[in-house]
Amino acid sequence: MAVLKVIEVLSNSDKSWEDATRKAVKQASKSVKNIKSVYVQDQSAIVKGDDVTEFRVNLKLTFEVK
Repeated sequence: MAVLKVIEVLSNSDKSWEDATRKAVKQASKSVKNIKSVYVQDQSAIVKGDDVTEFRVNLKLTFEVK
């Protein structure tokens, strides 16, 4: 039987929500091993003038505890 743990992670990108998600997983994997899935809980963006300048994600990472 596997034991899984979920942590909440926030990330941002100037390119896209997908890029922000990839950055979060890449950074978290430096200290969290055995990441199994990611669930994007919330998305938001920062607007300056008439341009979107930053994409933000609030996500949950699930990983297996050994």
